[in-house]
Amino acid sequence: MATTTPSTAYSRDLGDELRKLRETCTGLTGAALAVRLGWDPSKVSTVEHGKFRASEIDLVQYLSMCGKDIDFFEDFKRKWRNTFEEYIVQVPDNLRTLARAESTAKTITSYDPQAMPGLMQTPEYADALYRMGGYIAEERISAVVQFRMDRQTILRRHNRPTCLFYVHEHALQTQVGDSRIMEEQYARLLFNTHVVRIVPADAPLVATGCVLWEYEKSKPVAFTSTDLAKVFVQDPGAIARIRLLFDRLAEVALDEEQSRSRLAEYVGRPREDLDDPGTRMA
Repeated sequence: MATTTPSTAYSRDLGDELRKLRETCTGLTGAALAVRLGWDPSKVSTVEHGKFRASEIDLVQYLSMCGKDIDFFEDFKRKWRNTFEEYIVQVPDNLRTLARAESTAKTITSYDPQAMPGLMQTPEYADALYRMGGYIAEERISAVVQFRMDRQTILRRHNRPTCLFYVHEHALQTQVGDSRIMEEQYARLLFNTHVVRIVPADAPLVATGCVLWEYEKSKPVAFTSTDLAKVFVQDPGAIARIRLLFDRLAEVALDEEQSRSRLAEYVGRPREDLDDPGTRMA
């Protein structure tokens, strides 16, 4: 029987990739593949759930059974090498680990100091935000916007995660696109069914944006990103620090009702106020 290892967001993602390879390339069940490999059936299951640190020989055998060549193996071995590290850094274009980690969470707590939460953005706001950033090629913007919209389907599931979004007022004040886009985005936050708490513009707080995903049977994962990299963290010390940050946010943020009142003020602003350049943040 395979000895399990605490999984990470990345190990679960790569384990899922192996499972999909087995299903599409062999048509075999996990138990049937185990028989052909001469493995204990539990070993295939733990590898595919990212709970077993597969050796190089394990990967060679598994991928060979899936009909993959040496180049595919070398690429997968490179990705697998740091799978169980408590800090995983990925390039911004790698969105699959993010989507999987997010979609399997039981609770999601996030803080956004500069923009609306990705899970709450309208398509028009997301499009305008990417265009403002200037770091995504024009021809890719529609695809990344669609990916963001696809991620939002988790909020409409019957077993959707419990979400708490802390949004800094600076994000409300930053004009993204035209006034119509901002009005629709404010309304999206105001009339959603998840908890949104506004951090006032004058709140004594300096912190970067971050997300905490918590799971039923796996360790929590902290996440932060920039234009250059995405970082997934399971280090207990880092998780403790992000919990302290959210404790601080709970102290300084408006409560749920106050936040709705503040959002209603933005929704009800005259159009010329929304177009006033003086409301924009650097």
